Amino acid sequence: MAITEDTVKYVAQLARITLAPKELEKLSQQLQGILDFIDKLKKVDVKDVAPTSHILPVNNVLRDDTPSESLASDKALENAPQRQGNFFQVPKVIE
Repeated sequence: MAITEDTVKYVAQLARITLAPKELEKLSQQLQGILDFIDKLKKVDVKDVAPTSHILPVNNVLRDDTPSESLASDKALENAPQRQGNFFQVPKVIE
């Protein structure tokens, strides 16, 4: 599949992005390079390679999920600049 400047221009129009002619040329070359590299990867024989999700052995370090006492609302609101009942009061940001 060839990426032309017309293709990049069309996608830029869909994305509502304005590109200069130099940018169109550069992006079309870069995208074509990416597609060429993907075509090279498709030719690599990987049938004897085990699937992996990460190249390094990564393990999550998780703590035991044990129930504990919740933070009391009075303690949570202790340093609040403003409060309304048992809630933080914040300034309105939507008109």
